[in-house]
Amino acid sequence: MTNLPEPHHFAHVTDWVFDMDNTLYPHDTNLFSQVDVRMTSYVSELLQLPRDEARKVQKQFYQDYGTTLKGLMECHNIDPDDFLAKVHDIDYTWLKPDPLLGEAIARLPGRKFIYTNGDRKHAENAAAQLGILDRFDDIFDIVAAQLVPKPERAPYELFYKQCGINPQKAAMFEDLARNLVVPKTTGMRTVLIVPNNFEPDFSEIWESDPAFTDHVDFVTDNLTEFLTALHP
Repeated sequence: MTNLPEPHHFAHVTDWVFDMDNTLYPHDTNLFSQVDVRMTSYVSELLQLPRDEARKVQKQFYQDYGTTLKGLMECHNIDPDDFLAKVHDIDYTWLKPDPLLGEAIARLPGRKFIYTNGDRKHAENAAAQLGILDRFDDIFDIVAAQLVPKPERAPYELFYKQCGINPQKAAMFEDLARNLVVPKTTGMRTVLIVPNNFEPDFSEIWESDPAFTDHVDFVTDNLTEFLTALHP
């Protein structure tokens, strides 16, 4: 399911920004499930809770603070470096190398960035396993964002400043519509990545993000196909 763009829709773009998880690799790879399990374990050990209760707490942190990490920092003053190291200690061989995606990214004119709510090491490991790490100019991670996650406005502004990005000449690719609100309102072209063969009613594409539909310019379940349509 892809609403393919015409090249002129992105002709002005000089900076290409990609989320990492469930964006640069397919949702059905299920890699992030490993991170999710480790976050639940972290909460369980920290708060001495059974796993089912710990998972509820973890998800509440995500809802209330944007990331489990931010919730744990705000409520329990944890060491963020310890958390990030433990939850990203996963098996990256679940990801299959994707040379076609790498070629499609390489053909895009201008600079390419990964902007993730995870840490740099996680993004580097995942991109390296995909075989696309060398296609990117830089990675902006949760540490660079001063531990403030998307979709809050402050880290986007910091990202623009640190990387010299004019959002009116940039495009953002994300799997969460809420994370495209700031990019859209600051002038970016926005693309929502949905799971492969995701065929519900259009209104269901946004899952828990119905208020943010106006901030999505394009929807695709095939990033490589989408990018190839821009620059064959």
